[in-house]
Amino acid sequence: MTLKTIVVWGALLLPTVGVQAQLVFEPASYDFGTVREVDGSVSHTFTGVNRGDEPVVLLDVVTSCGCTVPEFSRKPVLPGAATLITVTYDPSNRPGMFNKELAVYSSDRRKIATLTISGNVEPRPKSIEERYPVDAGGGVRLSTTLHAFSYIALGREVHAAVEFVNTSDKAVAFRLRPKTASGYLHVAAPERIAAGESGSIDIAYRIPAGEPHYGTVNDALEVEVAGRSNGTVLTTHGIAVDDPAAYRGKPAPAMRLSTNIVRFGTLKHAAAAAEKRTFTLSNEGDEVLTVRAVESKGRVRTSLRAGQQIAAGESVAVEVWLVPQESDYGPLLDRLSIITDDPARPMRQVRVVAVVER
Repeated sequence: MTLKTIVVWGALLLPTVGVQAQLVFEPASYDFGTVREVDGSVSHTFTGVNRGDEPVVLLDVVTSCGCTVPEFSRKPVLPGAATLITVTYDPSNRPGMFNKELAVYSSDRRKIATLTISGNVEPRPKSIEERYPVDAGGGVRLSTTLHAFSYIALGREVHAAVEFVNTSDKAVAFRLRPKTASGYLHVAAPERIAAGESGSIDIAYRIPAGEPHYGTVNDALEVEVAGRSNGTVLTTHGIAVDDPAAYRGKPAPAMRLSTNIVRFGTLKHAAAAAEKRTFTLSNEGDEVLTVRAVESKGRVRTSLRAGQQIAAGESVAVEVWLVPQESDYGPLLDRLSIITDDPARPMRQVRVVAVVER
């Protein structure tokens, strides 16, 4: 191909390349400032001008959030002409700052512009029922009946609060009666709540470092108002682990599993022999790894035991087995929770799945 031919082909291609980026939005961003949730949706219209020599057709305007809706025309935008894209943002149940991007695509399926809207949503005043969705009876309402503490480090104290309000016109006696007790939960709650009074119940876990307990910690407290219960139960739980600060700046163990799911496939219920599968647990750290606890729902068993140690750089084969005759028909789902002294990720879980048939 001669140089002249190359120049001619380049000239023919130039308009096409130019069209890809000739729809210009100035400005391409808009700040709504403070938006009140009670006022509903807000909109802004962006103006794009075709500064190229060929018509531009919009194919789509894409956003990742359903709270942001664009409106636009697919009519060709002639050179020098303008097109409008109206963006509507719904602030319902979205308090706080927002920043949303919208990608503008042309008919040749290329992204030709990015539009941005931002602002801050001032939340609407919430009703008593929204702030305290749990009806505990006797006019008392709670903000929640469940709190998960995630990891609970031995020797440290973790706190959480459950908000309450008395919507009745009289004072009521209040009591949290233990149904399930770990022995590590400490609760500070009023014995009496005045009419219209609001406040919080402080719940805390303290597991002494000198009395180690590892693994799941569960507590359940039945709520009694004026000596009666409507069945409301406040539940708390967490996973007791070693304090990761003990390894700060020191060599530490690091647990790794060869898989996070063990599949037994389809098993016959009549089979009396145990079915076994194996996975590998490795210590990729620089210190001995100690297994602190191994938990399951009881439908499967494992060879891994609390207190078992794996040297740095070593691995162990972990057997998992089940007896089909001990299971019901249908899908079997269980989960092994392995708690170790790995400070970065002390708990790992392995799903166990099977189907037991006749």
